[in-house]
Amino acid sequence: MRIAGVCLVVGGLFACTGLIARAPFRSGEEPLTVSAALGETDPTRDASLRLVLAGLDEDTAGHPGRALASYQRAVRVDSTNPFAYLALARHHLEWGSPGQASAFLDQARSLFESEGRLGPSVDVWGIGLRAWIDREQNRDEPADLRFQVARDLAPEIWEDERLSAAELR
Repeated sequence: MRIAGVCLVVGGLFACTGLIARAPFRSGEEPLTVSAALGETDPTRDASLRLVLAGLDEDTAGHPGRALASYQRAVRVDSTNPFAYLALARHHLEWGSPGQASAFLDQARSLFESEGRLGPSVDVWGIGLRAWIDREQNRDEPADLRFQVARDLAPEIWEDERLSAAELR
């Protein structure tokens, strides 16, 4: 296990308080995307995930209002879909609301944890988004440390310190 920084990822996704500790990806393991989660559970979750994908497409196209409406519909369809809250956190960061992003990120973590899905393939999103929140709130030291961990997990995603809608898709 690798240790760096000033926050401890306790059981996974972005619960930071001490040192960052993370297990590396296993061979062939990648970040869990919204598209990859389709078909894993039930039709209600899939309907919600399709709405998240539509929102990510709208964000990519530069239509934040449409994207937000799609994410909100995804939550109404399945309020236990952690990807809907993760997409909402990413959306609010992209469009300048780090406080709201933090609340959605906390909700995503709680739901991923309740599903027993914490681990590097999910942590990579939370650690990086928490770093982005830190950066937006001028907490540069913890942001630098968290971004380093996120880059260690997925350099192709976090090198620019942003999570695009296409990357989460």
